[in-house]
Amino acid sequence: MEENRQQGRTRMIGVRLTPQEYLGIEKKWKQTTFGKLSDYLRSVIFGKPVTTLYRNQSADDLLAEMALLRQELNRIGVNFNQSVKKLHVLHETPQFMRWLTTHEVEKRTMLNKLDEINNRIHKFSERLWSQG
Repeated sequence: MEENRQQGRTRMIGVRLTPQEYLGIEKKWKQTTFGKLSDYLRSVIFGKPVTTLYRNQSADDLLAEMALLRQELNRIGVNFNQSVKKLHVLHETPQFMRWLTTHEVEKRTMLNKLDEINNRIHKFSERLWSQG
């Protein structure tokens, strides 16, 4: 096979497929580590090993959800940090009471979001454990 690479591939084979046949081949190819359909087909034709990928959809869903939750937590953390910085600046000023009210609303939002995150993690862990 290495000899063919050095010489260059000069011969072409044309095969006609139905749309369903092509979709079947394409589906199998996309489940492998091959970047090109031609490389996949050569390996299949010549009986070479084909490495397929395994995707755990539940784990993928969990990772996607965790990424969204992390972004939300980062936003909440930034807002909370800004509030604390304002507290140091506004201490003993007329704006302090207004800040305190805003801070309480943000604190409730943060605690509610933390409860939501905890519930989602619990649901995901139950789902993953029930599949195993």
